[in-house]
Amino acid sequence: MTLTDTGSSSSWAATQLVRPGLRRNPRRAHLLVSTVLGKHIPVDPDVVVSAGEELAALVASAVGGSDVDVLGFAETATGLGHTVATALGAHCYLHSTRRTVPGMTVHGEFEEGHSHATDHLLMPTSPDLLDGDLPLILVDDEISTGATALDALRQIHSSAGRTHYVIASLVDMRTAEHLTAAEAVATELGIRIDNVSLAQGSVELAPGLVETVLALPDPQFNPVAALPGSVRRIDAQWPATLPDGGRHGFLRSDAAGFDIAIDAVAETVDAALADSTSVVVIGHEELMYLPLRLAATLQKRGHTALFQTTTRSPAYVADVPGYPLRRGFEFTAPEDESALRYLYNASAPDDATLILVADAPADTDALASAADTLAASGADVVLVVLTGADPIALELSRRARPLRGPEFGSYAAEEVTWLLKDLSSVSLEAEVDEREKAIQAGTAHYAESLPVEYQPDLAYRELFEKVLQESASRLAVAVGTVTEVVLAERGHDIVLASLARAGTPVGILMRRWAFAAHGIEIPHYAVSIVRDRGIDSVALRYLADHHDSRSVVFVDGWTGKGAIARELTAALREFPGAEFDDDLAVLADPGNCARTYGTRDDFLIASACLNSTVSGLVSRTVLNDSLIRPGDFHGAKYYADLAPDDVSRHLLDTVAARFDDVRDEVDASVAAVLGSDRAPTWSGWASVEKVREEYGISHVNFVKPGVGETTRVLLRRVPWRVLVRDADAPEHEHIRMLAAARGVPVDVVPDLAYSCMGLIKNVSSGEAS
Repeated sequence: MTLTDTGSSSSWAATQLVRPGLRRNPRRAHLLVSTVLGKHIPVDPDVVVSAGEELAALVASAVGGSDVDVLGFAETATGLGHTVATALGAHCYLHSTRRTVPGMTVHGEFEEGHSHATDHLLMPTSPDLLDGDLPLILVDDEISTGATALDALRQIHSSAGRTHYVIASLVDMRTAEHLTAAEAVATELGIRIDNVSLAQGSVELAPGLVETVLALPDPQFNPVAALPGSVRRIDAQWPATLPDGGRHGFLRSDAAGFDIAIDAVAETVDAALADSTSVVVIGHEELMYLPLRLAATLQKRGHTALFQTTTRSPAYVADVPGYPLRRGFEFTAPEDESALRYLYNASAPDDATLILVADAPADTDALASAADTLAASGADVVLVVLTGADPIALELSRRARPLRGPEFGSYAAEEVTWLLKDLSSVSLEAEVDEREKAIQAGTAHYAESLPVEYQPDLAYRELFEKVLQESASRLAVAVGTVTEVVLAERGHDIVLASLARAGTPVGILMRRWAFAAHGIEIPHYAVSIVRDRGIDSVALRYLADHHDSRSVVFVDGWTGKGAIARELTAALREFPGAEFDDDLAVLADPGNCARTYGTRDDFLIASACLNSTVSGLVSRTVLNDSLIRPGDFHGAKYYADLAPDDVSRHLLDTVAARFDDVRDEVDASVAAVLGSDRAPTWSGWASVEKVREEYGISHVNFVKPGVGETTRVLLRRVPWRVLVRDADAPEHEHIRMLAAARGVPVDVVPDLAYSCMGLIKNVSSGEAS
C-alpha cells in the first residue's frame, strides 16, 4: 500500500496525518491509522484538539463565519466532530451511533459500505435537532469515497431541506471521480456542498491485498506480563440531564455545564493518582470527546497524558518496527456479549497508568473483565465509570415548548416568552374559602390550584387608573434604576428571566428601558418559582440550553420577607451543569432581601393592584403532579375571556411613556444605589417574626408584608386583618377599598416596619392562622 500527498490546506501533509495499517475485512483490507485522532495510537490531547481546531478554521472560512450545526460519524470521528463543533461554537452537535439505547427513538439512519459495522443511527432527543436552515458540517476523520457522507446528507436533507453542507475531514483521499459524484448530488438536490480537509492524498493498493491479509497468520492479542498490574474502580457522577457526548445532541448551551462536569470528574480521578503520573486515558468506543477532555484536564493538573479509545475495528497487529499497530487487546464487548472490541498499542513511556473511561450502559461484567485484560499486560488500570447520565431525562428536559402571545397571554410575542405549560382548558379554580381550608390543613399546596379571579368593581378599576397615573413616574425611575444597575454590573449581553407572574411586567419594562436608553434588545422569559417547591428545573434547563447560564438575570416585582429570594438561591445551588447567578433583581426591596433593586421604599406598584388583567391575562403558576409531568414546564392559564378588562399593555405603555422625563433622576438614583452598601440585612424577615409573635400567628407564611403582598392577600386569600403604619396614606387607598369590600378590619400600627401588612385568616378558628 502506497500513500501519496496530493495537496494540503494546513500545516499537515496526508502522510503525516495517517500511516498505513491492515485489517481483516473482506470489504476493505487497508486501514489508514490516524496520528492525530486518538483512536488506534495514543496521542497528546493537545495535538488532537489542535488538529480539530485547524479543521474548524477551514470550515469557518467555507461558511463565511455563519452559525452551524455539526454531524460527526461513528465511531472514529465522534470526538473529532465534537472538537470541531466546540471550536465553531456550533448551535448543535450530533454524532451517529451504533449503540441501541432503550427508550430512545431512531430519527434517521444511513450506511457505511466499507466498514465492518455498517449501520449509522441518528438518535437526537428530538427530530427538531435535525431540522433548521443552518449549514450542516459533516465530519469524518478520513474520506475515502465520500459515499457515507453523501448517504447521510441525503437522509438529513430529505427531512430538513438545508441548502448548504460542508464535508470536513482530516484527510481526503477521494479521486476526481468521487468529487464529481458529490457535485452531481449537489446539482440533483439543488444544494451547495463544500469540501474541506487538512490534507489531501491518494492510496494505491497492491493487487489481491484483501486475500493476502486474510491469509496472514492470526495476530497475537492480549500480552501477558510476568507481574500483572492492579485494577482500581472510580465511580464519577455525571448530571442526568447533561449530555456526555453528541449521541443525543449536544447544544451550544450544554458547553458550560460540560466544562464544570469535566473538571469535577478530573478532580475525582486526580485524587486517585500519584503526583505527576504518566497516564493513557482510554475512552470506550464512541465515547471519545469526554475522555479527550479528561486527558487534557489531567495534563493541566501536572500529569503526562495521552489519549486514545477502544474500537470495533479488528485490525491486524504485528510487532514490527515502523508498523503503527504494535500490540493489541481483544475483549468481549461490554454492551454485547456476542461481539468483540479491540484496543491497540495503549502504551506510553514511564510505565503509564491506563485510565479506562466508560459510561453506565457499558458497566457490565465484561467491562471489568476488559480492565483485567489490560492489567494482565503489567499496567496499572484505573476504571472510571460515569454514572448518572440519563438520555431519557435529557429528552424529557428538552421536551417542553415555550409559549408566546397572542396564542398565550396578551403581551406581544417579542415582549416575553413564557416557559409555561398551557392549562387554559383545565378547570383549576376553587372558591377562595375552600382553597384556603385545604392549604391550611396541609391537604393541598397553594400551587396545585388557582383562586377564582377576583374582579373588582368599577370604582376600584377607576382607582387603579388614578394610582397608575400618579405613580407612573416613580415606577419609571425604579425601572430605570434597576435596569441600569444590572447593565452596569452584568453587561449588555444578558437574558432576563422574570418570575411569573409578578415579575413579568417588570421584566418587560426593564427590556423596554434597555432598548430606549441603549438600543439593545434583551431576550426575556417568564419562569415559574413555587415556595417550598423551588424554581422550574425544566425552564432552567431550557435557559441553559439556549443561552449562557451565566448571563441570565432573574427578575421579580418586589420582596416581602424574602422567601422567594431564599427559594431561588437554594434551587440554583442544587441545579447541575449550569452557572446561574442567584442575584435577584427587583423593582422594590422593602424587605432588604436583594442587592439589586430600583428602590427600597415600600410603595405601591400599580401591577400589584389587580390579578391577571394587569399581568398579560395569565394566571399565577400551577404545579400539580396530575397535570405537570416530567419534562413539562410548570403550568398556567390564559384568561382570554377577560380581554375586555385587560390593562396589561396599558400599564406598560403608561410607565414607558415617562422614561424620557426621568432620565436625570434615574442617573442620580443609580449613582446612589451603586455607591451604597447593598448587602441584604433581611430586616424584613425579622419584622415579620415580630408581628407573628405579637398576633399569635402560627407560621410566617401567614404574614404578608408590604403593599404588594397585602394587596395579594386581599385579592387571592382569606384575609384576617390588615396592618397599616399610616391610617390615611394615599398609596393605601386601594387597600382600604378592598378591605372594606371584603369586611376586613384595618389596624393602625405606627411603628410597623413596612407601610402595611396583610394577615391571613385561620379558616378553622376564624382568627389568626
